[in-house]
Amino acid sequence: MLFSLENLQFGYKGESLLEQVNFTLSENERVGLIGGNGEGKTTLIKLILGVLSPDGGKVFRKSGARIGWLEQTGGFDSDKTVFEEMRSVFTREAEAIQSLRDTENAIAALQGKPEAERSGAYAALSAKYERLNKFIAATDAYNFEVRIRTVLGGMGFERDYDRVISTMSGGEKTRLKFCKLLLEQPELLILDEPTNHLDIRTLFWLEDYLSSYKGALLVVSHDRYFLDKTVTKIAELENRRLQEYKGNYSRYKTLKAERLAAQQKEYDKQQAEIAHMQEYVDKNLVRASTTKMAQSRRTALEKMVLVEKPYVPPAPPRFRFTYAEKPYENVLTIENLTLTAGDKVLFSHGNAALRRGDKCALVGANGTGKSTLVKAIVRGGKKEIGLGRLVKIAYYDQENSNLTPSATVLEELWGRHVTRSQTDVRAALARAGLGAEDADKPVSSLSGGERAKLALAVFEAEHGNFLLLDEPTNHLDLAARESLEKALQAFDGTVLFVSHDRYFIRAIAGKIIQLDGTGMREFNGGYEEFLAAEKNDFNEKKQPMPEKTAKTNESYKGKRDRAEEAKRRLRTREIEKEMALLEAEEAALNEEIASPAVAADYRSLQEKCARLEEIKKHTDALYAEYEELI
Repeated sequence: MLFSLENLQFGYKGESLLEQVNFTLSENERVGLIGGNGEGKTTLIKLILGVLSPDGGKVFRKSGARIGWLEQTGGFDSDKTVFEEMRSVFTREAEAIQSLRDTENAIAALQGKPEAERSGAYAALSAKYERLNKFIAATDAYNFEVRIRTVLGGMGFERDYDRVISTMSGGEKTRLKFCKLLLEQPELLILDEPTNHLDIRTLFWLEDYLSSYKGALLVVSHDRYFLDKTVTKIAELENRRLQEYKGNYSRYKTLKAERLAAQQKEYDKQQAEIAHMQEYVDKNLVRASTTKMAQSRRTALEKMVLVEKPYVPPAPPRFRFTYAEKPYENVLTIENLTLTAGDKVLFSHGNAALRRGDKCALVGANGTGKSTLVKAIVRGGKKEIGLGRLVKIAYYDQENSNLTPSATVLEELWGRHVTRSQTDVRAALARAGLGAEDADKPVSSLSGGERAKLALAVFEAEHGNFLLLDEPTNHLDLAARESLEKALQAFDGTVLFVSHDRYFIRAIAGKIIQLDGTGMREFNGGYEEFLAAEKNDFNEKKQPMPEKTAKTNESYKGKRDRAEEAKRRLRTREIEKEMALLEAEEAALNEEIASPAVAADYRSLQEKCARLEEIKKHTDALYAEYEELI
């Protein structure tokens, strides 16, 4: 048991947030913590960690348990380079390796000294060597740099080893904190929205990495695909209570529906029984012949343990996208487009087209120009980007920068549509999940989820026939995401959207445009087919030595010189085979060195240590060559 919650109670300013919460997380468990915005997920984490104290109940934590917490925001600052900071995780391992080499040198230096002087020193050095070697073997210390490269490469930092962390963006610092937590390998890893702003390739890598993670996981996420891949239990916060479901997110949906249906059936059955008994009591209590029976039933009613009425959550937001005028067939044409950001060329010679009714996801790694392309379409003015006749664009900005911080919620929407009545505007806000209590709030005071809902209400009121959305699910809880999905599925106009939410893309997209850093590629098919192709390519690029992620993608670069590519692949395989042999020899030598017979023979020990040093130098040279090849 890593921690246990017993009848936990907590509230803010006299308002209850958590009631009678009971939950236990054991070693190696993988739990997804879900719930609507404001249900108390982050608060519950802080109670588990001891950052907050409960109003009632108890929190039990395993003594000395190592817990790592990744918050949604807030990386770390450091004047170190990326690699230096990650290497600091393995200070003990690095010191042990250096101490082992110093010990080897000290043993070698005993040669030629008198036997009396040599024997005593040798015994002490041999004992020290054995201790160090056991520690290095137990911690896999020789491979700590490979582990660093693996994590940094998987998280998109393969070219940033020498960058100073203090010069990096907030998002990069948060991802680096995540890298450091993965390398530290705490017994419990608590992740709060870990997939925010991760591209598809990074998500693939992270899901694979966490699948073999040795500790326990507690994951707060709105990424339904990620929950399906990484957890085996769902804990849902709803109506101040915590309900557990065995299985991943998809299984949770089924189990919850079944539980609520069964609970409703039991509740209805009991209510019918209560009504029947109460009717008998009312009719027969005053009759002398039936008074005792009526009193008996009344007593039974008073002692009855009531079945709790199933909780009905607040209605999720409801969106509906409409337009007044249908555009011509060809909605968007991109021909030979080169897109830049400052001095950087994002891609060149891009071509794509959307027809009326297309629903297309724009995907690609971070920094490939997705948002820049969407903004270029919205701004217009580029001859390479053509819009069809009667096309009316509605644009959703992921930063919600079009909202006025000083305006109230009501003013923000009503000010854009002054011909509408206040009643209509309030009704539109209510459909978006912003009630009467929210109407007079300043926009600046809204939470991220509330701002997103307001921005979607504004977006809906533009009545565009060509919808452009940039990360529309950011800050939305699961219920709001599903509502937006349904609205876009029902929309009969044209949609182009940027999203990292794979569940959302699968539900909507019938076409994919991928930006890969060189150009644009179109996939006329569903997202499952695209994901399968990406997953296959990802698996092909995984190497036994994963310290570097692949720098190129052959399937996406048809102009690559085939002969050079074949030669490169052949050499990488040769290196991999050679490295495997060296690793096997190294393991055998370490085992021999740890044996008492070798430890007692300093000449043999010296020879084996010298061979280990040769292996290391050869391995380093192979690493360097391998890095150049990949």
